[in-house]
Formats: sequence, C-alpha cells, structure tokens
Amino acid sequence: MSGLAMGTHRNPAPSAHVLTSQLFQTVLKNAPPDRVTAEWLLRSLGPRSFGMIMLLLGLVAMVPGVSVIAGCLLAGLSFQMMMAREAMIVPPWIAARSLSTRRIGHLIDRTIPAIRALEAFIRPRWHTPFIATKRIVGVVVLMLAGSVFLPIPLSNILPGAMTMLVALAYLEEDGLLLCVGLCASLGSLAITALEAWAAMKGANFLIRL
Repeated sequence: MSGLAMGTHRNPAPSAHVLTSQLFQTVLKNAPPDRVTAEWLLRSLGPRSFGMIMLLLGLVAMVPGVSVIAGCLLAGLSFQMMMAREAMIVPPWIAARSLSTRRIGHLIDRTIPAIRALEAFIRPRWHTPFIATKRIVGVVVLMLAGSVFLPIPLSNILPGAMTMLVALAYLEEDGLLLCVGLCASLGSLAITALEAWAAMKGANFLIRL
C-alpha cells in the first residue's frame, strides 16, 4: 500500500458548521499528553483536513529556514486537491511520524486569536461548487508553493500569508472571501514574478561589470 487515506468514513462532516478556531481547540483538547502522530492529527481534522493543513503550512511557510519544507508539503497537498480527493493520502512513514504535543499546542495557541478576529466577519456565503472549488484552490496553492522556493529574501512571507487567507476562506466556506483571496494570490504571484525578474536583471548587470 503506497499511502494511507486520512479522515474518510471515520469522522463524518457535522451537520452544523464548526468554526476553525473551535476545531483547533477541540483537536488540542483531545490530543495525547506527550506526542501525536501525523495519522492521529489528520484523522482528528476529518473532512476538513485539507484546509486545516493548508492553514498550518501557510503559517510555517512564513518562518525563515523551514519555508522550503512547507513549500514541498504544500505542493503535495495541492496536487491531491487538484485530483479532488475526498481526504488526504500520506505515505506510511509520514503517517507514523510523531510530533510534540507541546509544540503543536504552542502553534495553535498563537494562531487562534488571529483566526477568531477574522471569524468576526468571515461566514459561509456565496456557495461555490465543491469539486471545482477544490481543484481551483489546488492550482493556486501549487503556484504559491512554487514561489516559496525563489532565492529572494522575504519572498516566502507573501505566499505564506496568501495561503493562509485562501485556507481560512476555504475552511469557513466563505465564497466571497475565497474569490478575494484567489485574486489577491494571483496578484502576489505577479509581484513575486516581478521581484524574480528584477533580481535576475540585477545579477546579469553585476556579472557584466
């Protein structure tokens, strides 16, 4: 078996919409005291695993030194979204990898206040087709993940922030914000492309000196 599917049939989607901040708190409350595996984390997130992992990876992508790793993981996630998978599939060696509960809790505690502030005006609206939306989000996130690899100082900040915005809109089923986030992401990609072009022109100028 090449991988493990997480979240299918074990955690059916609730009838009432659960806020992202509430889901984070529930996951943290039910976490084992010492360490958790990636399999446990994805299973706990259930059918919203794509959006939640995307949100976390967008945050990690903004951290210098580990942004490239986050970019690789985002690329893998986006490919699965483009294939419209119902749940994430990860290799067994990743599923069995353990993570520190304390570190996860620290990351969640730092993220929840910002998410709660955004949830004040984010709400389910402008319903969009589920499969088509997942594919489009996957394409845009793949492009954002690719821009993280550019060797330009601080070039990971904007793609990471855009990934978090798209992930939150996707999680909260806010079609209006998702449209805004996708358009803003395309704008950020254009800015990143201009930065790359300027860096290449500058490098060529220095080489010719």
